[in-house]
Order: sequence, then structure tokens, then C-alpha cells
Amino acid sequence: MEGFNLSQGLQTNGAGLNIQYVKGRSRKPLSYRDAGVDIDRGNRLVERIKPLAQSTANANVIAGIGGFGALFSLPVDRYHEPVLVAGTDGVGTKLLLAISSGVHDSIGVDLVAMCANDVVVQGAEPLFFLDYFATGRLDEDVGHAVVSGIAEGCRQAGAALIGGETAEMPGMYAEGHYDLAGFCVGVVERSDIIDASRVRPGDCVIGLASSGFHSNGYSLVRKALEQSRADLSAPLGAEKLQDALLKPTRIYVRSVLALLRETKISAIAHITGGGLVENLPRVLPEFTKAELDAGAWTRPKVFDWIEDIVEITPEEMYRTFNCGIGMTVCVPPADAEAAVGLLNSFGERAQIIGEIRASDSKLPETIIS
Repeated sequence: MEGFNLSQGLQTNGAGLNIQYVKGRSRKPLSYRDAGVDIDRGNRLVERIKPLAQSTANANVIAGIGGFGALFSLPVDRYHEPVLVAGTDGVGTKLLLAISSGVHDSIGVDLVAMCANDVVVQGAEPLFFLDYFATGRLDEDVGHAVVSGIAEGCRQAGAALIGGETAEMPGMYAEGHYDLAGFCVGVVERSDIIDASRVRPGDCVIGLASSGFHSNGYSLVRKALEQSRADLSAPLGAEKLQDALLKPTRIYVRSVLALLRETKISAIAHITGGGLVENLPRVLPEFTKAELDAGAWTRPKVFDWIEDIVEITPEEMYRTFNCGIGMTVCVPPADAEAAVGLLNSFGERAQIIGEIRASDSKLPETIIS
């Protein structure tokens, strides 16, 4: 058997690298599979997820999964001066809870929600989504379950799943572990971009209920589980604790887009890491503040659960978790009741939770009482 001898590889005769063959070596040839990467397994997964992606397609998808790049036609018939809005995010350490629980079919909804909700707050309609799934050893069934959740999230957001990457990287991840990232692109008419310039003192703050922790604060949640040794199968209201902790992030896209078509909106904030305290001020102008009434909404029971099992201050709760409000919408007071009614007609649990007021401070802030 012939092999390569690269010991003389640095010797050149002016023509480049000199590679010498040495006969008589009997070393077994290595394959990519020997190194831990199974291309055939990856190809099988791609074939299994193609129907999932196709279920999210629309007339603007020109070429999706399978090519080197996905092609999507801008809906220029509906936009005179289109501006693209892009967002990217992950799921955070909620993944570890999903992996340890063996529940993989909802975490993909979280991934889409974290990106699509960020896009819609600027008034943009999500167009398409791409995902990145990385693992040490690809499990086809787990991969299929994850992507099925991504496809479901895309359907809820009205975005087409047009591509992604599945990376099998031995040695990079613990056995059975994987990571996720997502990328969403939307479009908005330039004149309809929502920013802080529309906000005025007196505007009402409408809160849209969250489904739970969404995808933020899970490092603290996992620490609480560790310290309390809580039983994930224990009941929490009408469901199990595990189900409450893994409930996917609510996607607000359809209801917010409907509101944008009917009502003048001053600002929208996606309440993610940093909670109401840090996210609402991001969409407020200088010398304003949001004053919220904590008694105006009811939190899901999972927030009471974490306060019961660990010592945590109210300030830390509001900076770590959404505390029951997954998105806020600021509207002129004359439009507030109609806006609440429209949002609720789309299945939201929305209510007026506060008001924008003038402030002596240049930096916007949220005050919760």
C-alpha cells in the first residue's frame, strides 16, 4: 500500500511543494466518519426537514434548502421604499433544560420568537428565517424535532424557513448537547419605521401577556432548580413544572402587524433579558419615563414559583424576567381601548398597564409600583 511521506514537504525545486510517496506502509485510511462526522446522516436529516421548510414557504421563496444560498424576492409590489430589518439571537441556557428533559420539539419556537419579535417592534413584517444547529454528534431524531419547532415558529411569525446550517463538530459539545442560533429578516416601509421619536408624554402603555419566562433568565432558573432540588414533575397549577418552564416564547407578530395596520403606534418593546426595567426605556425618547402599575396584570404561576423557592428581590425579578409581560405597545390615549380590543381579538391577553410621563432625567427609565 502506498502512503504519503510529508517529511520532505518543505523541500522545493522551484516548482513548489515536494511530496514523496513511500511504499510499504500499511496504515488504515481514515474517513470523515472515523473522525466523528457522518455526512450521510447529515444528508438524511436535510431530506427529512425539507418538507418542514416547504410548509413555511410563500410565493416570494425562489430557492430554499439545498443550495449554497437561499433566494427570496422582496415584495416590492407592497412596498414603495422598503427597508430591511435583521435580527439574530439564540435560546440561551433554556437549551440545557430542554436537553436534560428530552423535550426538543418546542425549543425551535423559542428561537424564532426571539428573532421575529425583535424585528416586528420596528414595524417590520418578518420575511424569512435561517437557523444554525450545531452538535458534537448528530442525532437525526433530535435534529428533526428541533427543526419541526423552528418551522412551527416560522408559521406563527409568517416567515419562510429558507435555509440554515447543521454542523456536526466532534469534541466541541458534551454528549447529547447542541446549540442553536437564528437569523430573521423583515421589511418595513421607510416612512413606517417605529422609533422613539413618536412617543409623547400621556401615551398609554399596553402590556401583552407572556407565556412564562420565555427564553430569558434560565441561568437563574437552573440555579434555583439546583438549590431547591425541585421535582420537575410536580404540579404547578393545571400543568407540570417542567411544562411551565419549557413553555415556548409567545410570538406576537400577527397581532402586532394587525395593530400597525389599524392604529397609530408610538413605540413597541420586546421584553427580553433586562425585563421591563431595561427594555422599555430602549424605545423611549430623552426626558421621559414609563410608570407602570404592577397590579394591572396577573403573572403566570411560574413567577410565583421561583419567588417561593429562592430568595430574590423584586428589583432582581424585574431586571431578570419579563414578569408576565412579553411585549409592550405605547399608543396615544385616544387609541388605547381600541388597541387593547384588537389585540385581544387576535388571542392576546392585553391590558393598559401604565403611562408615559415627562421626566427631569435625560435617560429614559421604567418605574414599577
